[in-house]
Amino acid sequence: MKLDATICARARRTRDPRFDGRFFIGVLTTRIYCRPICPARSPKEENVRYFATAAAAAEAGLRPCLRCRPECSPGTPAWLGTSATVSRALRLITESALEDGGMDALAARLGIGSRHMRRLFLKHLGASPIAVAQTRRLHFAKKLIDETRLPMRDVALASGYGSIRRFNATFLKTYERTPTHLRQASRKTETLPDSEYRFLLRFRPPFCWTAMLEFLAPRAIPGVEVVEGGSYRRVFSLNNHVGSIKASLDHASESIVLSIHYPQPQSLFLIVERARSLFDLSADPHDIAAHLRRDPLLARRVAARPGIRVPGSWDGFELAIRAILGQQVTVQGATTLAGRLVRAFGMPIQIENTNANGSALTHLFPSPEILAQADLRQIGLPGARARSIQGLAQSVRDCKIAFSGVANVSEFLQQLRKLPGIGEWTAEYIAMRALNEPDAFPASDLGLLRASGLDDPRTLQARAEAWRPWRAYAAMYLWQAQTAADRSSRSAVSAKNKIANGKYRTRNAASAAVAS
Repeated sequence: MKLDATICARARRTRDPRFDGRFFIGVLTTRIYCRPICPARSPKEENVRYFATAAAAAEAGLRPCLRCRPECSPGTPAWLGTSATVSRALRLITESALEDGGMDALAARLGIGSRHMRRLFLKHLGASPIAVAQTRRLHFAKKLIDETRLPMRDVALASGYGSIRRFNATFLKTYERTPTHLRQASRKTETLPDSEYRFLLRFRPPFCWTAMLEFLAPRAIPGVEVVEGGSYRRVFSLNNHVGSIKASLDHASESIVLSIHYPQPQSLFLIVERARSLFDLSADPHDIAAHLRRDPLLARRVAARPGIRVPGSWDGFELAIRAILGQQVTVQGATTLAGRLVRAFGMPIQIENTNANGSALTHLFPSPEILAQADLRQIGLPGARARSIQGLAQSVRDCKIAFSGVANVSEFLQQLRKLPGIGEWTAEYIAMRALNEPDAFPASDLGLLRASGLDDPRTLQARAEAWRPWRAYAAMYLWQAQTAADRSSRSAVSAKNKIANGKYRTRNAASAAVAS
């Protein structure tokens, strides 16, 4: 990716938070790389070099700054200046694709050669795929050292190092300090019970957390998810262990506070990455808003609620089932069906998570193996929709479809549409939330048509061409506007009913007084 030195220099001098994670500053005199918001005294321009990614700076022999902590940046958006192939590769690396089979296996999944993949990474990111994976591993290990009290052996395993010896050697080479020394120098963290962890996940402001919760709350699966008190909670199963997360907004640090309860620290990286994906924390709201507000249909909506993100999903299969349940019914109706599904076929759990309001996490979402054989008509599902859920569950159970490690979104959606009962709307909605596809757009959605004032999906599809590659964000702005309009309409109707009821009671009281 080619960086504009003039823009980078201006952002560095002003410490503009909008550029945090979009590039890194290499200081040649100290051999350190920093974030654009680093509080240290700004070096002279002739002593500075700019890098598109932290991995590129590490490849140049620079070490991370201990003041601004590059591992805490919001992350470089996968789409920023990259090809579609590199974006898909980054998604797979996050899902540990390199650990599963190395460079050749990753390239094969992308349909290219390993040498070509390396050339693409060097062109767009300034670092090889292995360097990107190693830098992510190092940054996560540093985060665990600073923000948890995990023993160093567990930190090494959780961040993907094969041995404590290799872990220590990497830190000594990179930071010129041992991991123990770095922990002693870090700010003391709160002591938490065993198997509990807390992380600060940074994002680029603005972030409309209220809009995120307003979208998730009516769609939360009863017993599996809870949205209340300004936070999101859920329970999950990972590697045959039950865990839970809680996420809330910390305005002061411009981050999401993620609390994790899980017995195996080796899976912490995957849990944190899923949470980042769920809340769309790598998005750049300024670029998205600048593009969408060119259309008068979106300009006022973007200005009214800046920083709206596209909610992702914790598990692709769970989201897909939820999407099928939502076909041809209201959001509330789909949530009711999802609750019945979980109570009938989910695994009951006992976990100390009941809030003062009484909301609790009580069940794990049913697995594909269970739903593939379940009699779904007992929860009131129409036959066609029951067959659709069973068909999807059987395909996932038989490994014909997998929601993780998707290398080509278009090919995946083609496979998905071949299943009974999955049409264009369902496929696009799944791509939007389960695959984090920023350009997915369910044009036939009635809410989008109403919010846009258009009658025909083809007309809306044509209008949305100008919104590429952010059509999913455009959909969120339209949905939010329509939800607000519906809420206002219901309030107006309720107020009229109250007035009418009040007049009716007044007339009755007057009649009673006359009669008496």
